[in-house]
Amino acid sequence: MMTTMLGNVKSFWKDEEGLGTLEMILIIAVLIAVVLLFKDKIQEVVEALIKTAGEKSQEVFE
Repeated sequence: MMTTMLGNVKSFWKDEEGLGTLEMILIIAVLIAVVLLFKDKIQEVVEALIKTAGEKSQEVFE
């Protein structure tokens, strides 16, 4: 009985079927953490890019 349980635990430990999903979840979690840490800086950069694009487009149409 104990050897069967030990065998099951070892096979579960070596099972790599869900490993790809776990890696994707960890990558997404890290990306979310980075975005939350640098949210203000990212927002400033995006707003500056939008403003620059708007000014350049106005120059084209003038």
